[in-house]
Amino acid sequence: MFDSPRPAVVVALPGTGSDAHFARRAFGPASAAAGIDFLPVEPDPAAVIESYRTALDDAATRGPVLAAGISLGAAVAVEWAAAREPGEVAGVVAALPAWTGPDTAHCPATHSAAATAARLRAEGLDAVLAAMRASSPGWLADALTRSWRTQWPGLPAALEEAAQYKWPEPALLDALRVPLTVIAASDDPVHPVAVGREWARRAPRSSLTEVTLDEFGADPALLGRLALRHLI
Repeated sequence: MFDSPRPAVVVALPGTGSDAHFARRAFGPASAAAGIDFLPVEPDPAAVIESYRTALDDAATRGPVLAAGISLGAAVAVEWAAAREPGEVAGVVAALPAWTGPDTAHCPATHSAAATAARLRAEGLDAVLAAMRASSPGWLADALTRSWRTQWPGLPAALEEAAQYKWPEPALLDALRVPLTVIAASDDPVHPVAVGREWARRAPRSSLTEVTLDEFGADPALLGRLALRHLI
């Protein structure tokens, strides 16, 4: 457990193309068990990152925030926390970070988001959903089917915004003053485990837990339990 303010609220930020429903499943049960207010953020497909930052800013008026993000949400959470005063941030949860630094030429998540956006524009939602369901684990296919339909027709723009995002610089992680708990998947090619290990190695007050995608898919609430045991 880190020495940090007790959170007044947990703000959960979904990954690219995901939604508040999945963020709630991941972090809601552990927040409720700890008696902490909980806010899962529904991304605005027209302004994903700005909608995350606005939600975090608004939550900070209630007291220290535990910013809990998945993939893209993890990066936004880290960058937001780095810009705030330490007393305003109880900690950051970075689940499945995908990259470090602005050079994303070899970032699998960036290529996946851009390619999916292009296919959606060329083929339409139903065709891309069918292809996604044929190549994805059932839990992921169900989650993305729900969130993609909710975000359509703004989904391609949301994915393109994610593809253009520049991930946190190494220097930002090196100087992060608040506790960071990283959860990485050892078998996730889109979110390489080496990235999670690097984030945990760089951040001065950090912890690292590694899981498998099967463990995560079978029980998304595992993320919240793993995170809060280090931060509460």
